[in-house]
Amino acid sequence: MLDAKDFALLAQVADGLPLCPRPYAQIGMELGMDEAEVINRLEILKAQGLIKRLGVIVKHRPLGYRANAMVVWDVPDELIKEMGATISRFSFVNLCYQRPRQPEWPYNLYCMIHGKDRATVLAQLEALNEASGLADYDRQILFSRRCFKQRGAVYQRTAMSS
Repeated sequence: MLDAKDFALLAQVADGLPLCPRPYAQIGMELGMDEAEVINRLEILKAQGLIKRLGVIVKHRPLGYRANAMVVWDVPDELIKEMGATISRFSFVNLCYQRPRQPEWPYNLYCMIHGKDRATVLAQLEALNEASGLADYDRQILFSRRCFKQRGAVYQRTAMSS
């Protein structure tokens, strides 16, 4: 069962960790907890499945990465794990995951590639396709046209949870 400290902690990490040498100590100082308690509570929330993951959100555009492509393939389901593991080995792949096919969208394997320009991303994708055997499968390359605000999950306390 979540208590007031858990809700305060979730609210505090929703916008990201502070950029400092000891972010959990900083969060703890702001919430009246010590660093160990913050870490312990986050581990418990993660173990309970209330936090799926803690990760970094990199703002690619300010770093000069303007060509961002979501690449999707229609791969036989029995090859997903193997292909996903292969794709994930490439340093230019930022994430790789499976989604269920939809009637209007037959693709089930997704990856994100960030590059400084389209030509670089397309060359990287070609190398990935050739090295992994993915060139044989139907695919789409979806380049971003806009950059939306990137952020983690936002948790709100409702009347039901208090």
